[in-house]
Amino acid sequence: MRSSEICRRQLLRLALSGTALGLSARPLGDRDTSFAAYRERAGAAAGSLEAFRETSLSGSKSFIAAPIGRILTADERVFFADERPWGYILFARNVFSGPQLADLVAELRELGGRPTTPIFIDQEGGRIQRLRPPLAPSYPPAEALGHLYRLHASEGQRAAWLQGRLLADDLAAYGINADCVPCLDVPVEGAHSVIGDRAFATDPQVVATLGRAMADGLVAGGALPVMKHVPGHGRGAADSHLELPHVSTPRSELSRTDFLPFKALNTLPAAMTAHILYRDIDPTRPATLSPIVIDQVIRTEIGFDGLLMSDDMSMKALKGDLYDLSSRALTAGCDVVLHCNGDMEEMRHVARAAQPLSGDAERRALAAEAVLAPPRGSQAVAALRAEYDDLMARLG
Repeated sequence: MRSSEICRRQLLRLALSGTALGLSARPLGDRDTSFAAYRERAGAAAGSLEAFRETSLSGSKSFIAAPIGRILTADERVFFADERPWGYILFARNVFSGPQLADLVAELRELGGRPTTPIFIDQEGGRIQRLRPPLAPSYPPAEALGHLYRLHASEGQRAAWLQGRLLADDLAAYGINADCVPCLDVPVEGAHSVIGDRAFATDPQVVATLGRAMADGLVAGGALPVMKHVPGHGRGAADSHLELPHVSTPRSELSRTDFLPFKALNTLPAAMTAHILYRDIDPTRPATLSPIVIDQVIRTEIGFDGLLMSDDMSMKALKGDLYDLSSRALTAGCDVVLHCNGDMEEMRHVARAAQPLSGDAERRALAAEAVLAPPRGSQAVAALRAEYDDLMARLG
């Protein structure tokens, strides 16, 4: 890479590090980052966003794309510039070193055309951590937070907030500003282990409490949380990466259990759907493709009015052409569709189905981006990390 190009990328990383919007940062140790505070902050940030609204989302299309490797190919640069996905998502395949990752994120944000282009990642803890040491610390799975909560509720809740806050800081070091957590699924005995220890607990109330705390921590760190997998993946007897799980539980029971955490957190700015078929609600279509599930359950019963993104459209739970599947998901009520495997031919089909964001989808996308804020100072974060380590050490 030419030295002039490296210099330009370095300057771009600095320019897009968060100062462009002039968003105010909440104190590092603030334990009262409630959803009411999020709404207040999002409203204030929306005023800043309005100044460049015409260029920020103008032409951005209703899909999230993933590059195939550690640097963008020439075809990807042209494709992303022409098709203008609303955001991007990264995986372990995209990561080699800190400078390489920061350069990749900066280039994706430049192609997105705005400082608030969402760059997503799955950084939960436990099995699901795309960034590993030395690029980011390892964290225990969500289940460990549930164990701590059972020992001492206030300490478990504080540890969940701290983990969310620290995750936001870890990602901000590379310019990544959105994390697909918290996982609000409620596992049951006999379910597939694809969720397993990614869940906080088997008690929906505990899941809601700890999920709220983790989401608050992310928002306090200026990152966009995405709750998943709405309206609930915990009962699936199969891995939706490989096949479509079917759930036969009556809707009344799902409302009391699986749906409860999502309803408790329905003011979060973003959510990801479950590729699950709920026989008692829509016996023919999985949630991602079901207008019944999205309208009657997610939007009405759960009361979620934030940005709804699909789970990965290339997962084996969904069968068919990616253009048709993406069109069906968007028609069913998803605001944006997610495509993760980086296959260019598949991405072209997804992009052809996606349309420029407008109406409620545009409103929700702007509200989600309004959560984003500049990264914080490292000194105060070090104190929070020490507090977190001390709390988790109590598990022995």
